[in-house]
Amino acid sequence: MELLLFNIFNGLIVGLFYALMALGLSLILGLNGIINFANGSFLALGGYLAFTLKPEIGFWGALVASPLLAGLIGLVIERGLIRPLYGRDPLYSLLLTFGLAMIIQTMLRMTWGANGLPFKVPDFMSHPLSQTYFFLTGYRVFVVVLTILAAGSLFALLQFTRVGVRIRAGNSDLETVSALGINIYRLRAVNFGLGILMAGLAGVLAAGRLGLTPTMGASLLMPSFVAIIVGGVGSLMGSVLGGIIIGVASGIVTTYYPAASQVVIYLIMAVVLIVRPRGLLGQEGLLE
Repeated sequence: MELLLFNIFNGLIVGLFYALMALGLSLILGLNGIINFANGSFLALGGYLAFTLKPEIGFWGALVASPLLAGLIGLVIERGLIRPLYGRDPLYSLLLTFGLAMIIQTMLRMTWGANGLPFKVPDFMSHPLSQTYFFLTGYRVFVVVLTILAAGSLFALLQFTRVGVRIRAGNSDLETVSALGINIYRLRAVNFGLGILMAGLAGVLAAGRLGLTPTMGASLLMPSFVAIIVGGVGSLMGSVLGGIIIGVASGIVTTYYPAASQVVIYLIMAVVLIVRPRGLLGQEGLLE
């Protein structure tokens, strides 16, 4: 029983990484119309930025600064590389982001090396909170709480702020938003930066759990796309739900048949597409 609970909780934590990644991917796909294959590399970049900043400003400072820096880098890349491709064949942006992912990974190897690096979290967060449930550490609980706060803050921003309302409106009818005098290029830039910020936050949290490697985001990227499909394209809440479902399911299967822990993710996607092709929440999510 303890082994099952251990794997379920591990699956939940990894599922939350999927959820944060899927939130960023869903944001960028919705308004920018970009399938961002570089999101995994931005996740790794966020983790490595935190690794570099931690000795200077501490863990908490790095936790705040690294996702913001990743988001700012995303703004620059959107302005210089992504923006010229709006309105063109989606294949161009897909190939661009795939190439960008390779470039970022190479830069990470050249800067920090190809070998894995440890990212230590504060000592008081590393200890188990229970002698019985040894896997319930302060850091894992912190990941759960911070992910909930980050997702809730994003939903609140989209629901109650002017820029959030404009992003939601742009997802429904970008031409009308433009006709009302809103600078849609600036709106898309902010939205792209928000999506990268979520990936950067996932990178910092994942670094404390999985360690740092230049390709750490690659293993999380495809399940994050699956989370979007399972939850429903266009629904941020669905992206979170999809990430948690596939993460926990993978953890449960690991207990009984570890070799199928990744297969079950894609099996769930296949079942959802057959039973409910629009996903669990479909087009009735927050971004409508």
